[in-house]
Amino acid sequence: MRIVMIAPFGIRPKGTLLARMLPLAQALHRRGHTVTILAPPVHNPADGGTTRDYSGVTVTHTPTPPLGGPPAALWHTVALWSRARRLQPDVLHLFKPKGFGGLAVLARGRVPLVVDCDDWEGSGGWNDLLPYPPPAKALFAWQERDLPRRAGAVTVVSHTLETLVWAMGVPPQRVFYLPNGAPATEPLPLQPTPHPTILLYTRFWELDLAEVATALATIHRARPDARLLLIGKGERGEEQQLLALATTQGWAAMIDNRGWQEPAAIPQLLASADVALAPIRDTLINRARGMAKLVELLAAGLPIVASDVGTARDYLAPDAGILTPPGDAQALAAATLELLADETARTRLRAAARAASHRLAWPNLAPIAEAAYQQATVRA
Repeated sequence: MRIVMIAPFGIRPKGTLLARMLPLAQALHRRGHTVTILAPPVHNPADGGTTRDYSGVTVTHTPTPPLGGPPAALWHTVALWSRARRLQPDVLHLFKPKGFGGLAVLARGRVPLVVDCDDWEGSGGWNDLLPYPPPAKALFAWQERDLPRRAGAVTVVSHTLETLVWAMGVPPQRVFYLPNGAPATEPLPLQPTPHPTILLYTRFWELDLAEVATALATIHRARPDARLLLIGKGERGEEQQLLALATTQGWAAMIDNRGWQEPAAIPQLLASADVALAPIRDTLINRARGMAKLVELLAAGLPIVASDVGTARDYLAPDAGILTPPGDAQALAAATLELLADETARTRLRAAARAASHRLAWPNLAPIAEAAYQQATVRA
């Protein structure tokens, strides 16, 4: 098939294209399909107008608009629509039912459409987290409910989104659970460090900062030799709130704060950790998300302690990690301390994590996308 995937934004700095679309496209390419990804350079205008081959998959960033505001929105929409039309695809796969791509596919004609949902955008989701203007929030909420109904098939990253899409009136036979896949690379060998190392690799907004701070304070009191490797950056400076709590509560000395890192630097950092934490709040958006970083931790072969929320159970159960009740700081701290003290348990969890990541390899998930394309084509 000739497949055109439409991205919500470019290949950097955000993760949908790099972590979900591109590895799926490469797996489909290896199965004999021709896949092109079209992306508006929303967050990195310097990428506008560029085309690059990524192991057989063409990624094209549409040109950067000369003006801002509403003219830029029209520019992005028309650029995506016209480029997709010239490629004459057998199927369009829209990633995120929102924004410019969501407007562009309205003019697709009779081309079969598959919509991918990997987040919740409306009330309780990104509309509440980000300061979009009210007209944009209204548009995104409408697109999220309207576009899946228009599509011949819908791929979803979580069972929560699966249920929400059913509730929109999309029949179950048109909805395909397509979780986030694991990177194809083998994990780096463990990098010994002078201190037991706990990893927190996060975007911060997803955390209950008070819960995490309480757990880390408890860990620090019990294991003052332990270090916290902190990787990531919040959407609105949430990392500074956690650092302030560390200072107030007396555990700031354990922190090795690396901030946001380029993707190429992440594997080496993960290899230096003894235990990884993935604590998140029990909210609609966290239940709906695909938790790509959690899959990344599995692929790195890390022993994981995670909140039992959303896709964490799908990825970790029954034995690829330890699940703790969300909001329970003492359970989070106790599980972490037990793992730090038990090398045998860490070794067992490392092996189980790698086995789970192999089950989630993109070549094993690509047939799910193919089934969605077949469903959309038949319906069209």
